[in-house]
Amino acid sequence: MAKLYFIYRAMNCGKSTSLLQVAHNYEERGMHVTIMKLVTDTRGSTNVVSRLGVVRKADVLMGPHGDTYGLMRRALPESSCVLMDEAQFMSPRQAERLHQAVHELHIPCMCYGLKIDFAGRGFPGASRLLELADEIREMRTICRCGRKATMNLRLVRGRATFDDRQVEVDDQSDIRYVSVCADCFYQIRAGRMAYGA
Repeated sequence: MAKLYFIYRAMNCGKSTSLLQVAHNYEERGMHVTIMKLVTDTRGSTNVVSRLGVVRKADVLMGPHGDTYGLMRRALPESSCVLMDEAQFMSPRQAERLHQAVHELHIPCMCYGLKIDFAGRGFPGASRLLELADEIREMRTICRCGRKATMNLRLVRGRATFDDRQVEVDDQSDIRYVSVCADCFYQIRAGRMAYGA
């Protein structure tokens, strides 16, 4: 039985690196994969880019109103698996259609993405994936204090911000994201600690 997988965690934990490794594993065994990316993710343009510097062109770029079911159908029959990077940018409807496609077309799909944004709010697409995914996997990374990082911070010119647009891709020199534990997140948000302190 094919499954819809949602593999999530905070920023910089290696989600894109893992996706690229899974693609390599399938291909090393003579199987074809289709790599999908949402156009909302402008980092790397049409490429999936890992923070380790591994780059691969996405096979499919999906817009905010793209039909995930139709895209999955086009991946058949040659693809053994569909891999989606930055899946949190899907709409809830796209996540539903993806789940439907996995089960009606019998092709597994592994979605990699964030669960929550820089302010601790859920992404609509990720929230729907958490409800529908047949299997959910949490990747792990650590905070600068050594505890498990579960939250994301958006740094603008080195300072944490908590009230801005939900989607702001870190392909600009003055914006970057870091993963932190919940304790550090709330200390920083309350102003009791500065990032880097």
